[in-house]
Amino acid sequence: MESSIRKVKMRQVLTARIFQEDNWFVAQCLEVDVASQGETETEALNNLQEALELHFEPPCATVIPQLQKIEVEINAA
Repeated sequence: MESSIRKVKMRQVLTARIFQEDNWFVAQCLEVDVASQGETETEALNNLQEALELHFEPPCATVIPQLQKIEVEINAA
């Protein structure tokens, strides 16, 4: 029996700030911790858009992740 998962696409409007660092323009999303760069403002924004689309894609595991518990010492104030 084939599993049929329907992908639903939705649009989201996010805020980007753009600034220049040396010879690069950096576009940073303010709502999500994702940034990209380009030689022009337009290229930086296009790269940010692509990075955000990849960020929101469902993960596709190539290996089964291992979960482990660890114990740490924390100093109490």
